Amino acid sequence: MKRWQQYDSQGRKNRGLISLMRRHHWKLSAVQKENLHRYLAQEPIWQALYFAKQQLNGFLVMKCLKRKRAEKMMPQFLRLIEQFEQSPVRALAETLRPWLEPIVRMWRFTKPNGITEGFHTKMEII
Repeated sequence: MKRWQQYDSQGRKNRGLISLMRRHHWKLSAVQKENLHRYLAQEPIWQALYFAKQQLNGFLVMKCLKRKRAEKMMPQFLRLIEQFEQSPVRALAETLRPWLEPIVRMWRFTKPNGITEGFHTKMEII
């Protein structure tokens, strides 16, 4: 979102457009999708960044995958990170790389690790 706002200073002032850019693509109505696609068609870079963001969101909402399905998803996820490394959002790729293992763990297992994180926070405080 920050990169998009850097590219289009007028778009960041348009609250309706900001709302469309923030939402998951699968939650937009047909009219909203049409308006968004019309806007994104103006600049290929905005369109590429938007669809890469949507693809990343799709990966991050996956849960409870079987091992074989997770193995199929991993190369696609790595390709997306490589795309980010070659784009203006290189810092995002650098953030995602160290989180690969927890992301895959999130795909595979349903149990949250909130308790572990709570203990870790307490240990850091101590």
